[in-house]
Amino acid sequence: MRAPARPADRDDQAWVAELFDRHHGRLHRLAARMSRDVEEARDLVQETFLRAARSARSLPSEAGPAEGWLVRTMVNLCRDRSRRLRLRGSPLPMDEAPEPARDPAPALQAVWEVRAALATLPARRRAVVVLHEIEDRPVAEIALLLGINDVTVRWHLMRARRELRERLLPARRGATS
Repeated sequence: MRAPARPADRDDQAWVAELFDRHHGRLHRLAARMSRDVEEARDLVQETFLRAARSARSLPSEAGPAEGWLVRTMVNLCRDRSRRLRLRGSPLPMDEAPEPARDPAPALQAVWEVRAALATLPARRRAVVVLHEIEDRPVAEIALLLGINDVTVRWHLMRARRELRERLLPARRGATS
């Protein structure tokens, strides 16, 4: 079933409100996976919808393209934040490896290692991996959401998997030594 388009008689702010109701939970989950901090994830979603409200007339009138606009905006906000903090010389909280518990269970340790490795990926690559591997979205849908080609999505997946393998395999070898 196809998602409904914005009715012609609905005003722009009502359309933004409908998009919020429809997508804020999914966007928050994506933001939480792209950042390590729950408050930062809330800020990313809030800023995304503030931009949508400011640009309500330029939002796509169909739900699918509008969701893509929201996802791209959030990924760009995350990328801009990373650049800004890097230029100021401040370490990024999401780039810091989280401290594992003193005696963690192996599964918990693996979760921390994967999160730390994911946090080192560039924002767009991290978004592609999260959408494909964690949210189980198909390549074509990710391409539409991010406004890029299918080939580019596959390239980001290939690079991300390689980078994650390089970061995670040494950690696993060190744990078995």
